[in-house]
Amino acid sequence: MVKPNAAQQAFTQNLPLCQALGMEVTDVNDGEATLTMPYSNELIGDPTTGVIHGGAVSALMDSASGLAVYMHPENKGHTATIDLRIDYMRPAAPNKTITAHAEVYHATRSVAFLRATAWTDDRERPIAQATGAFVFTKKKKTS
Repeated sequence: MVKPNAAQQAFTQNLPLCQALGMEVTDVNDGEATLTMPYSNELIGDPTTGVIHGGAVSALMDSASGLAVYMHPENKGHTATIDLRIDYMRPAAPNKTITAHAEVYHATRSVAFLRATAWTDDRERPIAQATGAFVFTKKKKTS
């Protein structure tokens, strides 16, 4: 993984939802992306525990997945979520930044398939895992 350049950082800076949730791009590579989302009282889903709402976690995973597709070397630059299935495994620890990593594991001419994981302190103890399909527009080969 490599640190994102200004154009790659703009992915979250130009999307109002990403801005509202405080998402930042931390690493990118061909067909991979890692984003973080800081803990915020505005995102709490359970006031008694301080746990972040699952919708914020899903938005983070969806955004990381979209950027992973965008970063695929054969992508023309267009993408949209077709399907995203998320399995929540445990609540995110209160007062902790959530990280999501997504990677394209297969791409056809028109669909990219991804896997994503979200965690707080330990990537080996995920809070959620996802699989998804995204619109993918493959670049035409030049002769």
